[in-house]
Amino acid sequence: MSTAFQPYDLNGKRLANRIVMAPMTRSRAYGDGQCATDLMATYYAQRASAGLIVTEGVQPSVVGQGYPDTPGVHSAEQVAAWRKVTDAVHAEGGVIYLQLMHTGRVGHPSLMGLQPVGPSAVAAKGQVYTHEGPKDFVTPRELTEAEILETIADYASAARNAIEAGFDGVELHGANGYLIHQFLAPNSNQRTDAWGGSPQARIRFAVETAKAVAEAIGADKTGFRLSPGVPLQDIDESDPADREATYTALVDALAPLNLAYLHQMEVPGIRDLTVRLRKQWPATYILNPATAPRPTGPEELQLIEDGIADLIAYGSLFLANPDLPKRLAAGGPFNTPDPTTFYGGDHRGYTDYPTRG
Repeated sequence: MSTAFQPYDLNGKRLANRIVMAPMTRSRAYGDGQCATDLMATYYAQRASAGLIVTEGVQPSVVGQGYPDTPGVHSAEQVAAWRKVTDAVHAEGGVIYLQLMHTGRVGHPSLMGLQPVGPSAVAAKGQVYTHEGPKDFVTPRELTEAEILETIADYASAARNAIEAGFDGVELHGANGYLIHQFLAPNSNQRTDAWGGSPQARIRFAVETAKAVAEAIGADKTGFRLSPGVPLQDIDESDPADREATYTALVDALAPLNLAYLHQMEVPGIRDLTVRLRKQWPATYILNPATAPRPTGPEELQLIEDGIADLIAYGSLFLANPDLPKRLAAGGPFNTPDPTTFYGGDHRGYTDYPTRG
């Protein structure tokens, strides 16, 4: 499995290996400005031995925030704060993309003083965590067509801000039940205009957003994350025929844009679709493979050798092992992630995981 530890060319950007740090929300951007902190710079720099780091989800606008203490990239103050992070990662020889995550209907007015928005006025079942504790999801305000275009422009503006902040590129979060995914899924997108209905119409927001960002910063600096069948945030893509039609159409539409990569979060039972999408995609394919209940481990590196993916993304194992590529090469041992410190808190469970030395 030595291929995983060899350098990789990502559209002209040299990656030290084929191991990706997956985007993981950590909710530590404390303060009114939702800015990256010095502690966050330390956290990402510790993990710069990854071939590619993809940051936690970052809101492209005020209304795009769905959780407490998540960072933004829509103000000058936020751009300046992120530069501390990118400088720290680059000083360690790392490559880092910022993930743009508009949470859409996921969120609460108490977080940002605004009503969450979505493709349709359909509330998600469940609750969201706020500073005041868990609260039921509210019914989002349906975006008008003019507001859809404004939202796409927000993504493009935020992408330009990310490049100004020193990031090597951005990843559009089209997965896990957030805004782009809400447009893709039939239960959250019940529109009857040109932005909803058929799979071809439901993919339109994703494709137009990718086009706008690619035009703003370059396709070679634009990645896209998708998660066919992932039921997070009350997304329902359980109809296999619709799911396949939607995602094959999406990949077909994104392929001509010459994006840097496609990044899939996989759920159990859809490996056939994963293989099909990978074959459709003409460029770099990153896979965060389905391994639950255990975390992705050394055995998943075989997927690179098998041609299922070009790079493998690691989530919780990278969270707990700053020097993960070295540990994977040695076959372990691995620190155990502490779920009680995943979201919020201080340096504990964040920057204090030991390295092998």
